[in-house]
Amino acid sequence: MPVAGQPAVRRRIAHGLVMSLSIELFINALIAGMLLGGFYAAVTVGISISFGILDIVNIAHPAFVILGSYIAYIVNSNLGVDPIVTGILALPAFYFLGAAVYQVYYTSFEKRGQDSLRGLAFFFGLLFIAEVGLILVFGVDYRYVKAIYVDQSLNFGFINLPLRMLIPFAMSLLGLALLQLFLSRTFTGRAIMAVAQDQLALQLMAANPIRIKRIAFALSIATCALAGAFLIVIQPVEPSVGREYIGRVFAICVLGGLGSLPGTLIAALLLGVVESLTATFYGPSWAPAVGFGLLLLTLAFRPAGLLGR
Repeated sequence: MPVAGQPAVRRRIAHGLVMSLSIELFINALIAGMLLGGFYAAVTVGISISFGILDIVNIAHPAFVILGSYIAYIVNSNLGVDPIVTGILALPAFYFLGAAVYQVYYTSFEKRGQDSLRGLAFFFGLLFIAEVGLILVFGVDYRYVKAIYVDQSLNFGFINLPLRMLIPFAMSLLGLALLQLFLSRTFTGRAIMAVAQDQLALQLMAANPIRIKRIAFALSIATCALAGAFLIVIQPVEPSVGREYIGRVFAICVLGGLGSLPGTLIAALLLGVVESLTATFYGPSWAPAVGFGLLLLTLAFRPAGLLGR
């Protein structure tokens, strides 16, 4: 014989289960967003230097990130070297590549005062050339790497931490901390922070502004080696994947405050969390719209960005 009030008890139990599952889903989405934000910070830090400090609109930055991904793929598939180790070893090569690109940019555009529209076209051309070159060499098939941690996770109760996201997140935080120390504690780093503000004062301190800019831009491109390795660890890549990050990296740079690495990290984490929660509860198609909506709202109330001056 049915017990009185049994349907109400069942409803309360079902409601409790739904609430429990919703809380677990929310916490996992929150953690996934923070891990994703750490990766976004690694991709954006170079833009924070080139655009935020030097005022160079390098829209080809994601193309250098994809180049880093393919170098990690080549070394991993042929020699079995861990992709992140490859990214670290490739840092000097990307640094010198960045120095060479800046020298061409300076000689052709900045020196002549034509670094606005024509300089932008220069970087757009680099983006196009890099993408087409990668397509001609590797085709449009997705490429991926093998590492012992790619399919592994750490589980703490209902909390899931995929190592393919956790390791890039930790490495991103470490890299940002070291870069921030370099910019704030060394003469060259402080000169980089000052070069866009007062070149004459910098010359009075016996520093060559063009040399300082070349170092800064080379650093911005060097970060692409690691960011590219992180990207191919997180997901398979193909040459046009970089387009997805063009708007996102500039949005994070502006949202955090131009030239502020701590602001870049905070903005990247915030955007990653917002995108993850939106994708989890409302669908992936809404995530970019909500993320850029957050950017517009922030700029409406704080035009300088979160940590901008």
